[in-house]
Amino acid sequence: MGVPFEALLPYGIMLGMFAFSAVSVGKLKEMQNGGKKTRRGMDAWDRLQQMLERDRRLTGFARGQTDKAEAPAGFELNNPWRMEQRYI
Repeated sequence: MGVPFEALLPYGIMLGMFAFSAVSVGKLKEMQNGGKKTRRGMDAWDRLQQMLERDRRLTGFARGQTDKAEAPAGFELNNPWRMEQRYI
């Protein structure tokens, strides 16, 4: 005796919802990264917050890169590293 297809409908619905949510989360992460796939296996250099912040300020995305040789106007005064005040 076979299994009626009505018994398999809940499993199909659950599988469809899992697939929909996985695709949705993947697409959302891709949109947040400027159309690039998410980073995996980041090394110590990539984890430096200053480098990710610098890329974000230059291009608008943490994963963005630019081929311009010169920084935009005002970028040289927008340094994330704070200098100590010297005593005179």
